[in-house]
Amino acid sequence: MIRTAERNDVMEKKAVLIRIFAVALALLTSGLFIMFLGHNPIDVYISMIEGSFGTLYRFRETVVKTVPLVITSLGILIAFKMKFWNIGAEGQIYMGAFLGSFFALKFPNAPKGLLIPIMILAGIVGGGLYGLIPAFFKGKYDTNETLFTLMLNYIAIKWVTYLQYGPWKDPSANGFPKIATFSDNATLPKLLGINIGWVIAIILVILVHIFIHNTKKGYEIEVIGESENTARYAGINVSRTIMEAMFLSGGLCGLAGIIQASGVNNTLSVELSGGMGYTAIIVTWLSQLSAPLIALVSFLFALLIQGGSYIQTAFQIPQSAADIMQGIILLFVLGCEFFINYKFVRKKQ
Repeated sequence: MIRTAERNDVMEKKAVLIRIFAVALALLTSGLFIMFLGHNPIDVYISMIEGSFGTLYRFRETVVKTVPLVITSLGILIAFKMKFWNIGAEGQIYMGAFLGSFFALKFPNAPKGLLIPIMILAGIVGGGLYGLIPAFFKGKYDTNETLFTLMLNYIAIKWVTYLQYGPWKDPSANGFPKIATFSDNATLPKLLGINIGWVIAIILVILVHIFIHNTKKGYEIEVIGESENTARYAGINVSRTIMEAMFLSGGLCGLAGIIQASGVNNTLSVELSGGMGYTAIIVTWLSQLSAPLIALVSFLFALLIQGGSYIQTAFQIPQSAADIMQGIILLFVLGCEFFINYKFVRKKQ
């Protein structure tokens, strides 16, 4: 009988070498796939870099794709530190975007200086309240948060779909199922040609790092993650802390949602997230639950996404093939993380 067990015998230097080797293997395997498609792998890889950094516009697009990944991953980090497996970031993104969009559509002529803060606050509250639902049932009835949060994703997406095709459908769209475009007053201002979400993301990386490592509540979250019984013996109110942490977790995901709606899409739609909540889970794991590393890994992911989009046009590579290339790279990177942290052992009979 074979089982997995945690391993603590991999030195940091060796772990870095394993990761470099995994990336090299990923590029080699992906290169073979590119050759199968009839293209030169080196040319494709160079084009991916050019597609992400080649012009100021492309670099800005890479940053725009980085921002929601950073903020969503920070939200997931808070939950995962507590070993509360919040798979519901996708739904929390949509609910935050929904509540923030309500104010954008209801009060389009409100002063920008008032409307934008209200939308941001509403996005945080929307995602936070949606995150409280599984937290309440986990604390009260010890439900499985993985399944609970996953199911809530579908509810949130279907809710936004209902709004898009129903009561919020833009009557001036000639029957096309879309929600009205936000007014200029409901659109995030830009700094250096990019919506200010990137400034918010940088500030949040710093704040979340401080919160986790230098505050009493952050310490309580880590203790609960290590052992709920130990936390109770230490006098920590486990149920309340779980709910507080999940409000923060969902709130950050909701914030990412309204930033995406207001700063990028300029409207609410069912295509708003594009699976960002699930991608952020991978980012969080690869970052080893570190806020500063989340910023770096999110940027590398955004580079992969932006570069993948560019080569579709430059080499006439179909989107499915670009997705396969990204999947190959992720498979090797995630696989190496697994073997760095775990090993297979034979279970004694």
